[in-house]
Amino acid sequence: MAKAKGDIIIDVEICKGCELCVEACPENIIETAKQVNNKGYLYVVKVEDSCTGCTNCALVCPEAAITVYRKVKKKKELVTKISNVTSDITLKVGK
Repeated sequence: MAKAKGDIIIDVEICKGCELCVEACPENIIETAKQVNNKGYLYVVKVEDSCTGCTNCALVCPEAAITVYRKVKKKKELVTKISNVTSDITLKVGK
């Protein structure tokens, strides 16, 4: 199976620092920042680039402050192989 690669965007201005996402992240890429946002909360930040896009963090966030993006790298797959052609052939591709 292809390894999923993800990324998260955290809206630090609506994050209240509850740390539910920190506990839910299986890759341990989210930590509490040392600064506060405009509302006075210690918000969370992404600290590593090993996100798989599992969406656990976004699902548990009560403020909906996390957006998750996921990209799956697909393996190259043989679709067709034509060999030993001795005359003209016509191929139609598509639906």
